[in-house]
Amino acid sequence: MTHALDLHQDVARLTADLIDIQSVSGDEGPLADAVEAALRTLPHLEVLRNGDAIMARTRLGRAERVILAGHLDTVPLPTVPGSRGTVPARWDGAPHENAVLYGRGATDMKGGVAVQLALAATVTEPTKNVTFIFYDHEEVEASKSGLGRLARDQADWLQADFGILLEPTNGTVEGGCNGTMRVEATTRGKAAHSARSWMGENAIHAAADILARLRDYQPQTVTVDGLEYREGLNAVRVKGGTAGNVIPDECVVEINYRFAPDKTPDQAEAVVRALLDGFDVVRTDAAAGARPGLNHPAAASFVAAVGAEPKPKYGWTDVARLGELGIPAVNFGPGDALLAHSDDEHVAAEDIRACLRALGRWLG
Repeated sequence: MTHALDLHQDVARLTADLIDIQSVSGDEGPLADAVEAALRTLPHLEVLRNGDAIMARTRLGRAERVILAGHLDTVPLPTVPGSRGTVPARWDGAPHENAVLYGRGATDMKGGVAVQLALAATVTEPTKNVTFIFYDHEEVEASKSGLGRLARDQADWLQADFGILLEPTNGTVEGGCNGTMRVEATTRGKAAHSARSWMGENAIHAAADILARLRDYQPQTVTVDGLEYREGLNAVRVKGGTAGNVIPDECVVEINYRFAPDKTPDQAEAVVRALLDGFDVVRTDAAAGARPGLNHPAAASFVAAVGAEPKPKYGWTDVARLGELGIPAVNFGPGDALLAHSDDEHVAAEDIRACLRALGRWLG
């Protein structure tokens, strides 16, 4: 059964309707069906579906085209009894006032998706051509990303001058994003019975120098296009040992490096290797960051329309995918990113409405 969505209702109520359609990664189908059905009622838009991703665009002959993108999926529902950040949505206060809306995806990112849908329905003659992208599988491994699939399958739909990803930013423009990398640093020793430990070499003890170097490392703050990106280099997991009476012969320290968008992944890897010189270091995963591109005319006009000082995005988001396609992009959406994935996930109704007003002014 397809859920009917009213795109002309109050955008906060529309958010609640979206939350009510459960869409944990891998189960976006029902929500994609509802979004597609609603968009196909709008005669000013061309609509295309690819898997559980939906795209819609205007064709008005404007001088520039912008992308408004958001993902349909959420992380799994909370398991803690009594959690309010679940499905269905719940209101704290009257919906027509500045109530607070609780539910899985309230901040990440069904509030942003609701804003996209409301704009698609109500701004029928925008001053810029607009492409709306609603994609699947953002909250899982990158190989499953719906946006990545669209970039491969529908490249002509992802041609634009500027992009906005409606991830939660508390209504502030957050330019670009840091890159992220994981590496494993391994120490090796010699196994022995712990009663005769002098016969072995303890690989876990040998990893102490790795941890000391990471502890003493002073992360950089790097200015990129006028925004200051704070980096982070941390051990996030340690694996080693086989039994309570055996001297461990191997220890692996997993390290996460959040690096500023002035570096490529290879340059970021070189930073880690220089710090851990002498150790066996293997890169296991990496995703480039994205420069903010705030010097682009469309970005400058958008920042002016929002009216707040832009900030850097410290976490990785899909603006990096847009950047790889040559599209400067920013993050801008309702809600506090610190509440994303929490058992108490919520967003203020007025924050969703304010986001809609800001984008509506800009698109005109």
